[in-house]
Amino acid sequence: MRRRDVLTGAGTAAATSSFPSPAIAQGVRQLTMVTDWPEGPGVLPSARRLAQTVADASNGRITINVTASGAVVRPFETFDAVQSGVADMFHSHIGYFVEKSPAFHFYSGLPFGMTAKELFAWVRFGGGQELWDELSARFDIKPLLCSSTGIQMGGWFRKEIASIEDINGLRYRMAEPGAEVYRRLGATVVVVPGADIMLSLRSGAIDACEWLGPWLDMEMGLHEVASFYYYPAWHEPGTALTLGINRRVWESLEETDRQLIKVAAAGEYAVSLAEFDTNNARALVRLHQESEVKFRRFDDEMLKTFAEISRSVVAEAGSTDALSQKIHTSYRDFRETAKGWSDVGEGTYLNVRDVG
Repeated sequence: MRRRDVLTGAGTAAATSSFPSPAIAQGVRQLTMVTDWPEGPGVLPSARRLAQTVADASNGRITINVTASGAVVRPFETFDAVQSGVADMFHSHIGYFVEKSPAFHFYSGLPFGMTAKELFAWVRFGGGQELWDELSARFDIKPLLCSSTGIQMGGWFRKEIASIEDINGLRYRMAEPGAEVYRRLGATVVVVPGADIMLSLRSGAIDACEWLGPWLDMEMGLHEVASFYYYPAWHEPGTALTLGINRRVWESLEETDRQLIKVAAAGEYAVSLAEFDTNNARALVRLHQESEVKFRRFDDEMLKTFAEISRSVVAEAGSTDALSQKIHTSYRDFRETAKGWSDVGEGTYLNVRDVG
């Protein structure tokens, strides 16, 4: 999207008058953050908590004004706003912006991909950040992992999905690249902003959807309009969110301040993951005890079909150019290495934790 399209979007007056990008007054750096998150618990508070951490750690020298989805630019226009300099940084799901590069998928959540812990390990210690920096530099963005919703659920359905054939003709809200898997199975897949999911499901505009997990799914009220809740979340096993900073703004910061923001983002990744794990566990208990929701596990044959198509979808995301191929290879190799330890370590322990 072109810069003038951003400037003529919703909230233009606020964007042009309130965002000097960045302002510097009496030694205080005032930055602006646009997000793709509606008001409510979970994700937007994580963005605000990150901003507060930066302000506290800098003793107020760096302040970040965080805005909800639609307050300054329209949903899903946050990347363009930061690239063009309308805003200084965004907090979003980088997978929303794969029209820029399909390789962004590797930094959000891939079908049958890495868990939240494995993804963070790859980015921090497996070469993922360096490749991400190279990719994002094409768009004048400095990217950092900044939040994690952890493992999700397989989605809400208004009717039971007894076989893979039942997906054909389904109208489903899902983010890419899992959406492409369903699309190849005959579903009509759309991505609507989080704030519009409930209305779309209630009105019948969609037949099924996925959002984040038991905690925020219940907060949205999805259990009131859909009866079947499926697992596992093969499409997003460890969803990460991105802090994207305008590169000129990033490079104008002192090295100590850049390090401060890196540490704050990494800390918020861990804190948000702990928060989601805690509240998802509690919400799952409530769903079992207080609702009529029917929990269903995708059967093995369906999961095999999902996995087979996913391999093709992921390979295509990692084949658009030489850099995408490097990212795909790095991700794939690290996943295989991490999988060995995850299976032997935590995986085996979880299987025997309640023995005896």
